[in-house]
Amino acid sequence: MLSDCLAGIRVLDLSMYIPGPIASMWLSDLGAEVVKIEGPAGDPMRVMGPVDEDGVTPFYKLANRNKVVARLDLKTEEGGRLFAGLAAKADVMLDGFRPGVLDRLGFGDARLLELNPRLITCRLSGYGGTGPFADRAGHDVTYLAASGLLAATGPAERPIMAFPPLADHAGAMLAVNAILAALLRRGATGKGATIDVSLTEAALSWMGGVLTMARRWGGPEREADLVNGGAAHYRVYRTRDGRFAALAALEDKFWRSFCRTVGREDWIHRHDDPMPQKAMIAELETLFAGRTLAEWTALLEPANCTFEPVLEPAEVPDHPHHRARGFVQAGDDGIVDVLLPILMEGARVRGRRPFSEQSAEAVLAGWR
Repeated sequence: MLSDCLAGIRVLDLSMYIPGPIASMWLSDLGAEVVKIEGPAGDPMRVMGPVDEDGVTPFYKLANRNKVVARLDLKTEEGGRLFAGLAAKADVMLDGFRPGVLDRLGFGDARLLELNPRLITCRLSGYGGTGPFADRAGHDVTYLAASGLLAATGPAERPIMAFPPLADHAGAMLAVNAILAALLRRGATGKGATIDVSLTEAALSWMGGVLTMARRWGGPEREADLVNGGAAHYRVYRTRDGRFAALAALEDKFWRSFCRTVGREDWIHRHDDPMPQKAMIAELETLFAGRTLAEWTALLEPANCTFEPVLEPAEVPDHPHHRARGFVQAGDDGIVDVLLPILMEGARVRGRRPFSEQSAEAVLAGWR
C-alpha cells in the first residue's frame, strides 16, 4: 500500500510553524513513524489563529496528523540525554531551527554522526545554512521577496500576498524529495546524509524562466506577459455576480472554441495580438461582466475551451471532481484534510489519525 512505503522509517521532527511539520506530515502519510519534538512551550502554531475548544488550532491538527508529539527541553541535561537516545535510533531528523542552534545545544553534525552514522539530517531554514543571510530571521513573505517571486506576482500596481504560504510549502516538498533521495542512497551505501534546504531557494527553484527573461529582456512586468495577465485569453475575469472565471485558452483550438461559443468569431485572429493585450482584455472584461458565474459555467464547460469557475475555498470539498478523487476529506470535527495527492495502483494514503502526545521517555522505550 502507498501508506506503507516508508514503514519502519523513524522520523524526529524538531521543526515548528509550517514547512517542517508539513514535510513530516507527508512522510507520515507514506507510512513513516514521526515523533515531533517540541520545547516546553510547544509549537507556536498550536495557538496561532482561531483555536478549537481544546485550545489548539485546526491547522496544527492538520499538519501533525498521524504523529506522536513529545515535549523535551534540549537545554537541560536530561533533555539532552533523551534526545541523544532518540537520535541514535532515528532514520531521519528534520531540523527547523536557524543554522547553528543545534550546534550550540551540543548536537552538531559531528555529534550526530557519532550517535548515528546512518542518520539523515534535513536542515530546513529560511535562507540556507551558508551565505550572508544564514542567520537572518524571516517568514514566507520575506522568502518570496528574496527569491524574486513576490515581485513577479500580482497586478501591475503592486505584488500580492500569497496564501497559503508558497515558500513554506515549496520548502516542505523539496525537503521530502531530498529525504527520499537520501534514503535511497543510504540503502545502497549504508551512509546517512546532511541536507540543507532553504525556503527562499525552494521558491527560487520555480524562477529560472522568469530570471532568464529578466536577464535577457528586462522583464516580465506584471500583467504584461503571456501567462501573468498580459494575454486576454489567459486571465481571470469578474462576472456579473461578483464571482470570477478563469480562462486559459493558450492554444488556438481552445481560443477558437471560446470565440465561437460566445458568438465572437471576429476575435479569433486577435489571439496573438502584441502583449499586453489591453484592448482585448477590456472587451473580455465587458463580456464576462454580462453573465453570472453559473451562467458562464453552463455555457463554457461543454465548449472545451479551458475555462474554469474560480471556486471559493468553502466550495472545494463538495466539488464533484474532488469528491470523486477522494483526496479532500471533511471530518466530523470540522477539519478538512487534503491527503497526499498521489494514487499508487489506484490506492490513496490512509486518512488522518489525530496526533497523540507521549513523553520522550515513552517514545524512547518504544524504540528499543
